[in-house]
Amino acid sequence: MGYYLGIDLGGTNIKAGVVDDEFRIVGRAKAKTGMPRPAEEVMDAMAECAGKAAEDAGVFWEQIERIGVGMPGTANEDTGVVEYANNLMFENVPVRAYLQEKLHKEVDITNDANAAAVGEVLAGAAKGASNAVAVTLGTGVGGGIIIDGRLFTGLHYGGAELGHMGIVMGGRQCTCGRRGCLEAYASATGLIRTTKEAMDAHPDSLMWKLTAENGGRVSGRTAFQAAKQGDAAAQAAVDTFIGQLGYGLANIINILAPEVLVIGGGVSNEGENLLRPLVESVRPQLYVRVPEKQTRIVLATLGNDAGLIGAAFLNRAR
Repeated sequence: MGYYLGIDLGGTNIKAGVVDDEFRIVGRAKAKTGMPRPAEEVMDAMAECAGKAAEDAGVFWEQIERIGVGMPGTANEDTGVVEYANNLMFENVPVRAYLQEKLHKEVDITNDANAAAVGEVLAGAAKGASNAVAVTLGTGVGGGIIIDGRLFTGLHYGGAELGHMGIVMGGRQCTCGRRGCLEAYASATGLIRTTKEAMDAHPDSLMWKLTAENGGRVSGRTAFQAAKQGDAAAQAAVDTFIGQLGYGLANIINILAPEVLVIGGGVSNEGENLLRPLVESVRPQLYVRVPEKQTRIVLATLGNDAGLIGAAFLNRAR
């Protein structure tokens, strides 16, 4: 039995998992990223988390064959340097070299959405697909593209930034500097903004009551929850969100024509309340009109484990 170790580095949490060669996570560990914090301290915490995951799995360190890291930003897979990750304040950080020296194992690195895409193709909703796209709807919108079984990363590993495809010329300001990016509308952050705009326009909406019950915090669930209870303003906000997301996904499908497009991230937890109207929104916009030849749009099945499994087996997608 072979064992591999995946690390999922986020702005809030560091997660590590030991994965066996049947893609089962047999040991886990978790720690706070603790930002703002020097990069060396974050990498030390990653190394510590890796060791604890091996302990949790009951696996000797010598049994770990390889380590993979998925993280936000632009990760140069050749040099092992994270060239830029704004929410981690990483700029030209030699993650691979640092971890290899500390952990004495070969280390692969990639963008976290890439890792999630690999995970879903190996063991999740896109299992067996040669061509697939994974879109993660979290704080931002991440993208991972698999072509002929291999990760597509583009020039200098800066490709597959699907969240920064423009869908509204001169639209909302995006954190990348552009206006009108898919991320500004279809991320959880974008959904929250749409929800707040709907609440401001409808002071009698149930969304205000749900927000008060949530300590005054509007979340990505607020509009969906109120819509389920028949609130018209909330339903309009959900419809707007799904329409904007669907517009972006139709663009992706028309360009890449993958076998499967997988939707993951926190917003995907809405399940069929998201997927059913989303598919209905996307289908009429597709260039390929024959239903049985169209891309399947599915929800991710691995949840937060996709990034861990994908990171652990990055070398299989190269």
